[in-house]
Amino acid sequence: MQSMDKFILNLIHRPELVPEYIDTGAQEGLTEEMSKMEVVRESLDIFRLQQEIAHRNGLRTTIQMTYSSLFNEECIELAQQHHREFGDEIGHTFLGLNCREFREKFKSKELAVWLFPMDIKKEIVIDSFERFKTVFGRYPTSTGSYFMDAELINFIKEKYPMVKTAIATCFEEGPKIFRHTNSSWYTLMDGSPWTAWIPSKKNTHAIARDEDDDIGIVAMPHLSRDLLAIMDNAGDMFGTHPQNIIRGLIYEGDRLPYMFNLVDQYQVMKKYNRGFTYNLVYVGPGWMGKGGRWEADYRILKKSYEDFIAYYGQLKKENKVEDMTMTEFADWFRENQPRSGPMCALWKDLLYGTKNQAFWYADSKFRVQIDLKQGGAITDLRPYASKLSRPCGAGTRANQDASYPYIVHSRYRAGAFTHYAGEGAIKSCKIRLGSEEVDLSACRSTGTYDEKEDNRILSVKPVDIEFRNCTVQIATTYTFRENTGEILISRKLTGSSDPELRIVVDEFLASCWGTTEYPEDLTDCTLGLVTADGKRHDLKYAYRCREKRAGEVSLVEAVIPYVQTRISMVPVSPSCGGYYEEGYSFAPNLKIGIFKEIGLNEELITCLRVEKA
Repeated sequence: MQSMDKFILNLIHRPELVPEYIDTGAQEGLTEEMSKMEVVRESLDIFRLQQEIAHRNGLRTTIQMTYSSLFNEECIELAQQHHREFGDEIGHTFLGLNCREFREKFKSKELAVWLFPMDIKKEIVIDSFERFKTVFGRYPTSTGSYFMDAELINFIKEKYPMVKTAIATCFEEGPKIFRHTNSSWYTLMDGSPWTAWIPSKKNTHAIARDEDDDIGIVAMPHLSRDLLAIMDNAGDMFGTHPQNIIRGLIYEGDRLPYMFNLVDQYQVMKKYNRGFTYNLVYVGPGWMGKGGRWEADYRILKKSYEDFIAYYGQLKKENKVEDMTMTEFADWFRENQPRSGPMCALWKDLLYGTKNQAFWYADSKFRVQIDLKQGGAITDLRPYASKLSRPCGAGTRANQDASYPYIVHSRYRAGAFTHYAGEGAIKSCKIRLGSEEVDLSACRSTGTYDEKEDNRILSVKPVDIEFRNCTVQIATTYTFRENTGEILISRKLTGSSDPELRIVVDEFLASCWGTTEYPEDLTDCTLGLVTADGKRHDLKYAYRCREKRAGEVSLVEAVIPYVQTRISMVPVSPSCGGYYEEGYSFAPNLKIGIFKEIGLNEELITCLRVEKA
């Protein structure tokens, strides 16, 4: 049952005065100094235009001051004027570091604050926050970047406790976007929530467990993304920013209808989050240069932003959206949303208009993605229960790789079908009749959402499975027990052309770990099985293709020490068999499963559990 009716917008403008997108003067034979002067002038004009578009539509903004803008008197005065006249918030950002003032002080060409060594990160924080206070007479209460690791945020909260909120990561900008940017975006940041959350002190991506684990800020993603399109494509083409949509060629003439569909789909998200939904728009001036961007000319760039912001303005007039500054939203979120989640999204195909759906769930224990066009298989699973400490930047083991590791990822690790080596990384189910076998991930379906007490429920429409001499229907239900790390999974035989038929349902998980497509070491992993009489059978992983099966089990499990995670499957239905299978180097996964023979209107119920190891 919905407890509120709230669609909140954060509209954020950052005055980057030397954005690389429009710094083309040197290419035209101008001196660097003349070029920079003209770029600064154009950037300020675009920033002023973006602000004017917002105010014209009755919307307030958060102005995130960049490093260079803190040294520009015109930009400072403009921010102060808009704060007085319109109630805009003046905040801070670590984007836009690569300017003359910064290079002279820090002797570095590094673009991204999260990639510096920690000692220099601290120096940058202190230098930019103290400059902000010198300019505005106070410290900022909001900040941000494309990514901020937990070590950086913890330092900021210790040094500047008045900070309440930050743009903390880009949603799903990992290997897919790396390839999309001509292999030039040397930072990976998959694995976060897709909407506002309270991060763990250990890892920015992970949702806080409780008050002791609360890092002290409300975090926001860089943009609000299309939660289905980004599964198979680069996320930088599908978000609440006209540049994303123009970059993805998703427009008709000078119109961007997809952009409005994206906003409308986020309005629908209230159904799955007890009446609350959220959008973040986060833009700088670089993409609106007079020279055009991508293949679009300036007229289209300008019109796209005018149309986009006008739509939010119209929704505000209709009382369908409420604009807040970043700090206002952080205060509201703290008061009205649970610290540990959960959050859900049942998303439809906006890009092509097919019946494809994706379901997302996240709380303090995990983030799960379910692909309905793969029969309701889990195709992405991040173990937040581990609260992995993974600082990034120079001097760390991760360096550019800021992603939160997965233990299932079908896009990076093959999924249901591999060339000829069996399953990739997926959580699915196989239906067997004699020698015939069908994986439900080969069956397209759709889903519906429901809630019951503290459970979030995804029901998958029954799928038809055709064997040689009969047809059966299998219905799937996922029940997420909030903040327990447990998912109850039901596979029920709801129909059969032969009412006396009995089939075997094999519920399995093929897992590994990583942040990219490349296999990581599984050597120290362990596989375990406990039989009904309490005997344990354990195996240390060594790529030797070994396996163990038992006719009746109480538990099957795998421990992946590299991500400090234990994943287990427990039969809820009585008299279930179980197994584990060790992989080999050409199929570098591990597999656990539970199976049972059932008849018409019977079901196999298992509990998938994710815990810190």
